[in-house]
Amino acid sequence: MDPKTIVLALLVTLLAGLSTGIGGLLSMFQKRSSSHFLSVSLGFSAGVMVYLSFMEILPEGLVYLQAHYPAPKAAIINIASFFMGIAVIALIDRFVPSRGNPHEIPDLKSLTESGCSDTDYCLLRTGVLSAIAIAIHNFPEGLATFTSYMADARIGVSIAIAIAIHNIPEGIAVAVPIYFSTGSRRKGFNIALLSGFAEMLGAVIGLLLFSFFPTDLMLGVVMASTAGVMVYISFDELLPTAEKYGEHHLAIYGVLGGMGVMAVSLLLLG
Repeated sequence: MDPKTIVLALLVTLLAGLSTGIGGLLSMFQKRSSSHFLSVSLGFSAGVMVYLSFMEILPEGLVYLQAHYPAPKAAIINIASFFMGIAVIALIDRFVPSRGNPHEIPDLKSLTESGCSDTDYCLLRTGVLSAIAIAIHNFPEGLATFTSYMADARIGVSIAIAIAIHNIPEGIAVAVPIYFSTGSRRKGFNIALLSGFAEMLGAVIGLLLFSFFPTDLMLGVVMASTAGVMVYISFDELLPTAEKYGEHHLAIYGVLGGMGVMAVSLLLLG
């Protein structure tokens, strides 16, 4: 493995993860945030992820697998790896400690009317649990970004941008309740930023996999699994949240825009 490529892959993954800090900054101005803009942005992120998964990552994983197996067997392993990725992220989503959707921007009124006698404590608990949930969610996203960059820098950067966009509302979801419970903008921002560091753990796991199993077979399996993770995140988290923030059509326009921009970008980049 090229050391320069490894460093760049780690850096791209880190930057994508730290975008939760942007959400932490925006939480200071929550009342002025544009729900329509968030709806389009999350839809755009989902469009990028779905397009890349089916048009680039899954086919590329098949190419790597065909270097080891005949076409029919390679196709079966490719599809199995795709659904394995979906199963893994679905299990994480099922058992992760979370108060509702970790991508949902909390509203002070809903938080304070939750029936808790100690409002500050409940707000703080909500923020901390959201941070834990988001950190666990970010682990496979870090693996996906790192792996994709190692296989193809174009795809890796595109995935990093899409993940960075959807990490912004995650940062807001962490920072808002912590800010309201402690009165400290800095604490809200810091914890939101820290929750994004989990993506680096996923990148390190990816690096270890490639260090111990530096084969096309491993790369093919991980690429197909990455596609599964991204498709699940898009359909289970990004699209429902995008619809909740704005009108149905705004979310769809965002999806189509993300797909269109990604298609043109990949064509221009060759």
